[in-house]
Amino acid sequence: MKNSLVIVGFFALGVILAVTSLVPDAIIKNDLSAYALYLLMFLVGIGIGADKKAWEILKNAKLKIVLVPITVIIGTMVGVAFISVFLKDISLRESLAVGAGFGYYSLSSIFIGQISGQALGVVALISNISREIITLLGTPLLVRYFGKLAPIASGGATAMDTTLPIITKFTGKEYAIISVFSGVVLTILVPFLVTFILKF
Repeated sequence: MKNSLVIVGFFALGVILAVTSLVPDAIIKNDLSAYALYLLMFLVGIGIGADKKAWEILKNAKLKIVLVPITVIIGTMVGVAFISVFLKDISLRESLAVGAGFGYYSLSSIFIGQISGQALGVVALISNISREIITLLGTPLLVRYFGKLAPIASGGATAMDTTLPIITKFTGKEYAIISVFSGVVLTILVPFLVTFILKF
């Protein structure tokens, strides 16, 4: 939990510095977060590549690895459908579209905002950011009580990038490949699923 709180703490510090205009304009105008993510992915890639156990897990998993993103999709849709019963102002279709963001808030909120209006786009943004934050904070507990695949499912599309370091730390490098695979599949499916749910 300590490491998760440190991560969220740095995020909060960044927000506070930006809001209070204490961050130099050069940093705001240039998207340095993308470069930081690239470096992070590079370092995680080195860690995975150097760990022979990770590749053995992938070989042994074979087709089972495909079940991870499929299970995330089914679990998310069932959970969202259940929650939508208690939401009076949001229809089942809209709820499913928000859930189909799988944590990919930057893309899903734009798609949903363009198709169904800015209000639902904001709901999608908050919902998917919450999914990412829950994974960042809750990974130790998820692993402890629900197993090593739980944070991968919780992270959704973010399991391949922003939540990957924390997932790798608490599940082991052998699960990092499964996490990346699941995250990539979900990231690719987000625009198609969101559009399909809202337009058909």
